[in-house]
Amino acid sequence: MKRLFLGVMLLFSLFAFAADMADEFDRSATGTPELLQTGTDKSWCPVCGMNLPMYYKTNFAVKLKNGTAKQYCSIRCFAEDSGNISENIKEILAMDAAKEKFTNAKTAHYVIGSSAPGTMTNVSKYAFASLNDAKAFQKTYGGEIGNYDKVMKATLDTIQTDRDASAERKTKMMYPMGEKIYKSVCKPVEPSEFETISAMKAYIKNNAVCGELKEGQLQALSLYLWEVSRKNAPGYSIISVPEKAKCPVCGMFVSKYPKWAAQLTYTDTKGAENSLYFDGVKDLIKFKENPAKWGKYKGIKIAKVLVTDYYSGKAIDGTAAFYVSGSDVYGPMGHELIPFESEKNAKTFMADHNGKEIVKYADIKASKIK
Repeated sequence: MKRLFLGVMLLFSLFAFAADMADEFDRSATGTPELLQTGTDKSWCPVCGMNLPMYYKTNFAVKLKNGTAKQYCSIRCFAEDSGNISENIKEILAMDAAKEKFTNAKTAHYVIGSSAPGTMTNVSKYAFASLNDAKAFQKTYGGEIGNYDKVMKATLDTIQTDRDASAERKTKMMYPMGEKIYKSVCKPVEPSEFETISAMKAYIKNNAVCGELKEGQLQALSLYLWEVSRKNAPGYSIISVPEKAKCPVCGMFVSKYPKWAAQLTYTDTKGAENSLYFDGVKDLIKFKENPAKWGKYKGIKIAKVLVTDYYSGKAIDGTAAFYVSGSDVYGPMGHELIPFESEKNAKTFMADHNGKEIVKYADIKASKIK
């Protein structure tokens, strides 16, 4: 019994030691942080809304072919967003945790699974331009050293577990706190008017919509509005894409690109109703103009078209939507028709992203897409 007690105490001590080691490592910027994004929301992660300088030593970033940049709090948020931008990435950057400067992510050395705290994951990942710096970090905090491919595999291997842990934490703590703040001190906010959680967060802070809030309070409020209030609004629904559904035009798995998903429901020659899914409006238009070209769809009748509103992320009637063409925002297959439920939002987006024109569904032809 005494041996068991001593064993338990030793195990407890090891956990406490690991926790202390994690607490000793500060992820925040020690100097002036480099922010590659522009605009009022440049200090926040566009995926989760977390403060970039606070988690600076785990930042990841991409430079896109259109000249813009996106900066993330972590490699996990980069992985969450990479499916939406993979065709348009020019360069991938990782924060060197020792030098606190961005370095080429593909040539960096990573310490995976150290006792230093992870950001958006329970398995921490820190990048270093120098192998010697990685080894010095490993000596203090433990973990395993690997290359870019290894750290991406480690990220994807645990991404669902990390999502589940985040969801539990937000459901128990962040959402209730955010709801309480919103209902007690805030002026009305309409989340669907914003492109990202970070843009909404910047608006709330810069306009003192809820008075003066600490960063933790602001994050809880933003998560509640973006992930609960927005999706519980009347008429809000999403396109539910089967995991193995492939776009009949390009063959890509549509579930990897929920932000761009489009759905076409049709009845076949026997009267049976079926649905097809597309990784963007562009491919849906190509299909609907000549269904027989893309498989055994000759003689089908299109019953319903749903597309994903770019700002709100909800499913909207594709035949009534407003589409911006020629913008500097790319979908999974490059240039894309960007859908909006309201013409006002389409005009705002067109002005912000150098769009060429706004078109309606009935006026879009495959020849125009080419």
